[in-house]
Amino acid sequence: MRVECDQDVIVIGGGPAGSTVATLVAREGRSVTLFERDANPKFRIGESLMPGTYWTFKRLGVLDRLKASAFPRKYSVQFFGSSGRGSAPFYFNQNDPHESSVTWQVLRSEFDPMLRENARDHGVKVVTGASVRNVIFDGSRAKGVRVQLSGGGLNDYSARVVVDATGQSALLSRKLKIAKSDQDLRKASIFTHFGNGRRDEGIDEGATLILHTENKDSWFWYIPMPENRVSVGVVGDLDYLFADRSLDAQAIFDSELEKCRPVLERLSDAGQVYPVSVTKDFTYRSTRLSGEGWVLVGDAYGFLDPVYSTGLFLALKSGEMAADAINEAFEADDFSGERLGSFKQEYLAGMESMNKLVHAFYSRDFSFGKFLKAHPECQQGIVDILSGNVYRKDVTSIFKPMAEMCKLPAEIE
Repeated sequence: MRVECDQDVIVIGGGPAGSTVATLVAREGRSVTLFERDANPKFRIGESLMPGTYWTFKRLGVLDRLKASAFPRKYSVQFFGSSGRGSAPFYFNQNDPHESSVTWQVLRSEFDPMLRENARDHGVKVVTGASVRNVIFDGSRAKGVRVQLSGGGLNDYSARVVVDATGQSALLSRKLKIAKSDQDLRKASIFTHFGNGRRDEGIDEGATLILHTENKDSWFWYIPMPENRVSVGVVGDLDYLFADRSLDAQAIFDSELEKCRPVLERLSDAGQVYPVSVTKDFTYRSTRLSGEGWVLVGDAYGFLDPVYSTGLFLALKSGEMAADAINEAFEADDFSGERLGSFKQEYLAGMESMNKLVHAFYSRDFSFGKFLKAHPECQQGIVDILSGNVYRKDVTSIFKPMAEMCKLPAEIE
């Protein structure tokens, strides 16, 4: 049976990007339905927040929930070289004492439902266990979605605007064949959680650690989680990590762990909680952000390498920007791609600043220590990018001297 149900906006995907856009549109009095595929919360990566997410959380009205949560507080990021020696931590409050300089490390199985519940509180109809099979088009205009409901029914729902927030599944990008991988960053990651991993003390307890292996062919993240867990993942070139096809993912993870003494020491009394998971070739973006009646948000549009924990920040920010564009579209009765994607240039400008710092990290010619010793005036720009202040401050002045030390990517168009 097919049931027609007219909505102003349909959001596909109940992650941070989807919940954000749904909440901020519904708050303006629009009818919004959000379809989330998973009926029950599940383990996901993308767990570390940037301080810049504070301002989106403030608009969403979830700061009190986050402050009352058991999520570890994150004050800094620290980098470890191939020698195992750590840099001085990059403390976010170095030049900004505002409470936004302290953020959280979140367990996605609790964080995502928190945002969906907030969306419900603002009038969004949230339907879980609903798998969107297709976006329905009338010519070039998106007019609705076809949904497989948990009870087995296949229903069509119509809407003035369809928002793709399907994460790296990237439903519309794949349908329209507009996804494009970054061939300079063909990476893979293998990740899991450990119980009882050692943490630092005081305000450093919740820090994100980025640690190179001794051969510098891969790096690990080490992120404190609630319930005395840590999230641990290794990232390296796809061809490097999976060069030996006789090894399974767990064996590769264990082999790389042996090459990273600081992580190995921190896990000496720890136990692995989950089987490892794998993500491959994850740095990409779509050649289009929007079209008539549709718009992409979060990872459905593009994803940067996870080294600076940009994923959740960009998901939330794109959801916020898309909501503003959608609300303006209803006011103007204009649902063209230009109107719905009116935030593209602003969004890409911040994304590009983060993208350049990612490329610098992977350049064997680049060293944060050497760069900041030669250009101490760039310290604040680095901290601003690591904080997610790319939409509140102009950080672009650091890239001219940085380009003298390593090759940076061309501007995103």
